[in-house]
Amino acid sequence: MNWLFRPAEGDTEGLVEHAPTMRVRAVFRRFWPDARPFRGWLLLSLLLVLIAPMLDTAAIWLFKVLIDDVLTPRNFAAFPAVAAAYAAITLVSGAIDFSGQYLTVWIGENFLNVLRTKVFAHLHTLSIGFFDRRRIGDTLSRLTGDVGAIESLVLSGVAQTFSSLVKVLLFTGVLFYLDWLLALVSLVAVPMFWLIARFFAQRIKLASREVRGRSGSISTVAEESLGNAPLIQAYGRESAEVERFAKQSRGNVAAELSAARVGALFSPLVDLLEVFGVMVILGVGIFELSADRISLGGLLVFLVYLSQLYTPVRSLGQLSNTVFSAAASAERIIELLDQRPLVQSPAHPIPLPRRATGRLEVDRVSFRYPGTVTDVLHGVSFCALPGQTTAVVGASGAGKSTLTKLLLRFYDPSHGRVLLDGIDLRALDMTALRANIAIVLQETLLLDGTIADNILAGRADATRNQLVEAAEAADAHEFIQRLPEGYETRVGQRGRLLSGGQRQRIAIARAMIRDAPILLLDEPTTSLDADAAERILSPLRRLMAGRTTVVISHNLLTVQDAQQIIYLDRGSITEAGTHHELLTNNSGYAHLYRLHHPERPAGPGAPAQPDGQLPN
Repeated sequence: MNWLFRPAEGDTEGLVEHAPTMRVRAVFRRFWPDARPFRGWLLLSLLLVLIAPMLDTAAIWLFKVLIDDVLTPRNFAAFPAVAAAYAAITLVSGAIDFSGQYLTVWIGENFLNVLRTKVFAHLHTLSIGFFDRRRIGDTLSRLTGDVGAIESLVLSGVAQTFSSLVKVLLFTGVLFYLDWLLALVSLVAVPMFWLIARFFAQRIKLASREVRGRSGSISTVAEESLGNAPLIQAYGRESAEVERFAKQSRGNVAAELSAARVGALFSPLVDLLEVFGVMVILGVGIFELSADRISLGGLLVFLVYLSQLYTPVRSLGQLSNTVFSAAASAERIIELLDQRPLVQSPAHPIPLPRRATGRLEVDRVSFRYPGTVTDVLHGVSFCALPGQTTAVVGASGAGKSTLTKLLLRFYDPSHGRVLLDGIDLRALDMTALRANIAIVLQETLLLDGTIADNILAGRADATRNQLVEAAEAADAHEFIQRLPEGYETRVGQRGRLLSGGQRQRIAIARAMIRDAPILLLDEPTTSLDADAAERILSPLRRLMAGRTTVVISHNLLTVQDAQQIIYLDRGSITEAGTHHELLTNNSGYAHLYRLHHPERPAGPGAPAQPDGQLPN
């Protein structure tokens, strides 16, 4: 017996974390308010559920009438009336069943649509730190798979419970009307059904929790592996990835078999109990028939009603298993909904003008990532003035990109503050703040849509003329026109149907059309070759003109004309000044410059670039 109920979980390597356990009642209370828009329709569905078993009861009763009033006394003249009544009941029952089933599906699917959208919208309120920590594949598995199980707990579960209880009450009443002694004997088996269901319910919940966890692990491995297909093929790791996927798949097989063992054992035990009950009742029924306390038609109909009674009793037992299985999925959704963003807009934000002036001030900022013990930034202070370019440079790992995340308020500083036009970013509405910022990142982020869709992501209400003007300013219009479908050409997932330079020019066009007073450039040329980077410089110049520009880079070619260069070393500012001043200091910046440009002089007397021009 231990083998039948033994959990499948053995090798937990790569297995996603289990969600905290909750009682079914708490799970139901959590999601019942989401069913509020559908409660009126649910009541109508319950009304249809109430009518259906009444019609079934009447149809079975006609079977008794047929035997006792037509066949036994050979009164065949009454047969047409019985047949007509049966046909009428069948037609009405069919219409009720159709309406009930369609209405149930309509309610369930619309509820799932609302809930799925709610979870998806909630995910977009979470901070970037959540996505840095969590496995996207598991999150997708919860969003697509686990959400569906909640409907069977909140709506279908209510309807099925109501339907089963109505049938139990109706058929029990008819049984007592036919023969109270037989009815009492038949009810002896009901508590046994309940005990068996309780025994299996918790074990099914544990097995279902493991199945959902394994499903999340499979999605995680698939998302990671397929999303990095070029890397995997380049390093010849296809076999290793297939084995990693197969390992999680084998774990899922074991989990499904464990759940199947528990579920499959439930039905035979219930069948055995049901047969035992029917045999006992049949024996007592024969005794009652011999004593003329029940007719033959009454006994036969009693057995039919008894089978109809055991069906909803069995359904209630199976429903408890379904509910506990759904609760395991609901726990995973609740864990997502209970996540709270690390940064939030204040309840009463200080209003920004429609277009900010663009003065950025970083005031004694220190920062460490959540869950870590080491500061990434230490007491960083500088001011980026409107219309000027501030460059933040340093070796890899110096904290440059972390600074970008603070300026966008993806995170809040551990100490110190970041101000826009003299207002702490924490006092501003995040949507209003980010509406004043355009970004061009090292990893060009494009959506799987058309080129027009990706440019208009910067400003959804832009006109067609503004779209083309932005593309022309980014030197993208010409290559777009050469594409088969022009601006309606699809770029593929993450823009992979375009070259690196084309993707970057679309990102520049997106920033152009946004026309924000603040521009953040995070390593905008790092992923490009020398020729492509050179071609990008001209549209970058046009984009930077007249804006507060913060350039994050270790490629000094793109920052030499900045009015202010900040040199970061292991999270601290060690130098600040113009390109010429920092070369004259002959310190960290000059050393980095010599590493990138060994053929160019660096130090006192080195020629500086003309102010306001990027080098060619």
